[in-house]
Amino acid sequence: MRIATILVSFVLLAFTGLRAQQTQDVFVPIGKYIQQGDSESLSAWFANNLELDILGKTNDCSKVQATQIMKDFFVTYTPKSFTIIHKSGKAPMKYAIGNLNAGGETFRVTLFVKTQKESGNQIQQLRIERE
Repeated sequence: MRIATILVSFVLLAFTGLRAQQTQDVFVPIGKYIQQGDSESLSAWFANNLELDILGKTNDCSKVQATQIMKDFFVTYTPKSFTIIHKSGKAPMKYAIGNLNAGGETFRVTLFVKTQKESGNQIQQLRIERE
């Protein structure tokens, strides 16, 4: 009887952990990487092709190009903090707006994330504008 109780408890804990993972807010890790200025980790969330709009310069670029553009941005504007101020949408397309304090300036960051069964959550568009 005791082994059965332990087994049921284990199964319930495993299911709860899986459920929490499925409903995790995609913008939490993305926001963390923006705040850290970690273009490599951020790029794991990039679609193979995405649109970047950095300070008015728009690029339709590959994941590799986007990673380099973000790396250059973070070198020029070292992030101090990043806060999500608004989230909306539902699968397959969600978006978030946040404030980035970097390099002594404040920027508005807009992220569009698409959820696909085969590839998971991917950033389709990332926009950074001066406040």
